Amino acid sequence: MTTTTDITPPPAAVAKDAHWAAKMAKLRSRKLPERTLSICDDQAAKTAVTDAAMVLAKARAAAVAECAEQGIREDQRDAWVASNPQVVAADSALTAAQDTLADATLTLTFRALPRPAWEQLLREHAPSEDQADQGMDYNPETFPAAVIAACSVDGMSEAEAQELLDAWPDGEAKALFTSALVINQTIRADLGKG
Repeated sequence: MTTTTDITPPPAAVAKDAHWAAKMAKLRSRKLPERTLSICDDQAAKTAVTDAAMVLAKARAAAVAECAEQGIREDQRDAWVASNPQVVAADSALTAAQDTLADATLTLTFRALPRPAWEQLLREHAPSEDQADQGMDYNPETFPAAVIAACSVDGMSEAEAQELLDAWPDGEAKALFTSALVINQTIRADLGKG
């Protein structure tokens, strides 16, 4: 004989904790975590951002040194440095380089699955007996493409995911798979010190 236990808190207890309803509403409204994978094959765009950042750092350092030489008060230095023509030009060049890099970068977004969907995906791609004996939680032949597709916010299909896993070099394929896998295993809660 099976009995069910009512886990609904007594109304009197809820009434005593007026904050519980608000807290529960916040817990229910939490969004599933997301993770992005950025891909950029334009090495020149990456280098341009690094170079522009170095030019800006040097321009700021020179402007700070000039402040000291000219006796500009410390409380006025930030504004003076920010308005320095070399700093303004370097900052503008960095922004332009960052915009170029952003245009050259592809971003894939992955969202964690609700726990029941995650568990179903693991069941659908269970490891073989040999794989389980090796400590694997899933079938490494079928699970990577499935989890990538299931977590893709961009709408990547399982066939497309498998195509990329097969075509990309090992490190990039692992980064693609890891982006989808890790988002489902990340804990956003702080368990505190017990």
